[in-house]
Amino acid sequence: MTTDEQSVRTLIESWAAAVRAGDLDAVVAGHADDIVMHDVPENLRGIEAYRKAWPPFFEWLAMGVPFDIESLEVTAGADVAFAHTLLRCGPAAEEPDRRLRITFGLRKEGGRWVVAHEHHSFPIADQAAGEAEVRRVHERWYAGTAARDLDGMMAAIADDVVSYEQEAPLQHVGVDAVREVCARGLDLAGDARVTLAVPELKVLVREDLAVSWGLDLVRVGESGESWSRGTRVFERRGGEWVMVHQHLSVPYDPATGEAKTGLRP
Repeated sequence: MTTDEQSVRTLIESWAAAVRAGDLDAVVAGHADDIVMHDVPENLRGIEAYRKAWPPFFEWLAMGVPFDIESLEVTAGADVAFAHTLLRCGPAAEEPDRRLRITFGLRKEGGRWVVAHEHHSFPIADQAAGEAEVRRVHERWYAGTAARDLDGMMAAIADDVVSYEQEAPLQHVGVDAVREVCARGLDLAGDARVTLAVPELKVLVREDLAVSWGLDLVRVGESGESWSRGTRVFERRGGEWVMVHQHLSVPYDPATGEAKTGLRP
């Protein structure tokens, strides 16, 4: 290994240690002012944009997510170098095999190596596994509804969710607003058992976004039954799927303007 290759390796290893420590100044220190980063969610240009990208990531790592270099390969010329690395980066209990891939482009400035380009990516998630996880979220909703467990029902709903409910207003913004709708529904049922199901649930997953749709079946007691239409959008945040949008509706009669709540599939 040449002296330049060792210098680049030391720079990247120190950078990774700074990321683990949440030390923003140290993370930024070895980077060019005109750095271009192809980050997982977006592309960033310039050192200030690079700096602003890190605090949310630090919050995720603080949840116990590792950021450990598994392999690092470096090639260095006289004034240009590149490196590529795999890092363990994901909730260890849920995604033990998940690896973050990073490619670095470096150049010499004033005799020192600086990172001029970073490209971060995760491999496309296993779509079958993602679909199974989203289906389990629905199953927890079914169980939480039957148990009248509002905390359980809200556990997989994002704080900033926007829900189009069947009742006014036009939109319910935030998990607390959705909680109030669910609580009212349970209260209206009195002592009767309430169940929720989506018998023919469809789920589509692409990387960290998913959508589900189907006909919601709500039963209240022994005889009360209603069907409605439901579409839900999910985002994987911190390794967990959370609902960020929901759209519920029933058809209406255009002649009378009345909701057709008695329709059956």
